[in-house]
Amino acid sequence: MSTPVVSIAYHSGFGHTAVLAEAVRAGAADAGAEVHLIKVDEITDAQWETLDRSDAIVFGSPTYMGTASGAFHVFAEATSQRWFGRTWQDKLAAGFTNSASKSGDKLHTLQFFQTLAAQHGMHWISLGLLPGWNSSTASENDLNRLGFFAGAAAQSNNDQGPEGVHKADVATAEHLGRRVAQTAKTFALGRAAA
Repeated sequence: MSTPVVSIAYHSGFGHTAVLAEAVRAGAADAGAEVHLIKVDEITDAQWETLDRSDAIVFGSPTYMGTASGAFHVFAEATSQRWFGRTWQDKLAAGFTNSASKSGDKLHTLQFFQTLAAQHGMHWISLGLLPGWNSSTASENDLNRLGFFAGAAAQSNNDQGPEGVHKADVATAEHLGRRVAQTAKTFALGRAAA
């Protein structure tokens, strides 16, 4: 079985989302994937080609004003060339986001990623975790402490730099990376058996 290729296409305005991108990368690599980090605001032709040959693409962006960043929206519009050719049809997709507020309308950003993936005919991978930190015996250090299902969501205080990204949110992003890589392996086995 070949090694799955996972690319993380992300934008990070102040470094917090980059911490999450690195965590997704670490989780996917730990699960045996070849992983590429691609900053969408600096994307090259070679990196577009990497996305095209990827088995899975994980979208990442901070949530600004209730949606993905402007830089990510520019990237999303640029994917229309792939949309016309169905280049990303049947690839896997997932997503992660960060904002300063506990909610911050992060769900809208994850839904934007889901819609982008659906437009391309991609298969969405959810976080696959029950919510953490939702009982008296739970803790803010639980995986999925913010209780999202569509993807990995993080909360970082707006008066702290990237070092302030919560460790549980980093661990949740690592979980997402592992899940994407493992799902890519499962899909590869299914294609090989077909």
